[in-house]
Amino acid sequence: QVQLVESGGGLVQPGGSLRLSCVASGFTFENYWMRWYRQVPGKEREMVAGISRTSRSTPYLADVKGRFTNSRDNANGTLYLQMNSLKDAGTAVYYCARVEADAGRVDWWGQGSQVTVSS
Repeated sequence: QVQLVESGGGLVQPGGSLRLSCVASGFTFENYWMRWYRQVPGKEREMVAGISRTSRSTPYLADVKGRFTNSRDNANGTLYLQMNSLKDAGTAVYYCARVEADAGRVDWWGQGSQVTVSS
């Protein structure tokens, strides 16, 4: 059974850092591109970062580039999102997602992890 289990969310002050983890199971993790999305109530979900199978390509939303780092450990099937210099606008539910190999669309979502940036 495919599972993406997220952890690491919480409350952080503006300018602070947080690292999200997404543990994958039930499929061959290294065969898939992965992504991180975030969503605020009332707004559309937006993609914040992607990562290729071997981490050679790591595209980012322009607003987070230079502050966020997407990485993966294929040996233990874990995706990470290191978030530095967090801003109030970073408050959202963050989701990891698996990208379907042929269609390029998300075909599985993590349960979501709340990140709240507030002083």
